[in-house]
Amino acid sequence: MTRKLSGKLVIATHNSGKLREMRELMAPYGVECISAGELGLPEPEETGDTFIANALIKARAAAHAAKLPALADDSGLCVEALGGAPGIYSARWAGDSKDFAGAMGRVESELQAFGARAPEQRRAWFISALALVWPDGHEQVVEGRVDGVIVPPRGTKGFGYDPQFLPDGHDRTFGEMASEEKHGFPADGSRALSHRARAFQDLALICLRA
Repeated sequence: MTRKLSGKLVIATHNSGKLREMRELMAPYGVECISAGELGLPEPEETGDTFIANALIKARAAAHAAKLPALADDSGLCVEALGGAPGIYSARWAGDSKDFAGAMGRVESELQAFGARAPEQRRAWFISALALVWPDGHEQVVEGRVDGVIVPPRGTKGFGYDPQFLPDGHDRTFGEMASEEKHGFPADGSRALSHRARAFQDLALICLRA
């Protein structure tokens, strides 16, 4: 059973870059967004073994604490040659200091150790799982994916591993793209580019009022 969202929404994240993107995606729908950080909510321990499981952990915790609907994203970079790593541990590779330059360096070092230098050996994808949870326990989950290759980091836009990811069919990394290009919705109704925007497109069709 689907349910339409209206009124106020908690964005269950303490990540400023993710919060900015999710607010931009939600802006056209007239939903007032407040972050878990702004409410002083603690970050729950992410003990799930999938992106969806971790998104649900965060959204459930925020919805319960705030008594409001809560939207959480769990996303990460998966590198084929590394067996899908860093995957759900993408943020942990950056450590408590959120050193994503170091995390990107680790990805590159491990690829070099495997002798992965050609583009076909450096295939990767981003995953975004979105979980929307209401205080009464109603839940909706969706997942989006975008494929590409790992390249030397370029650009200072976006956040996380964006500078290292070159999406298929493009000559600029996510780190070189403005947010409108990265997760804007095409006027013809086709799929958006980023993993988070693709997941959001699906969520909007189910839960948001046009």
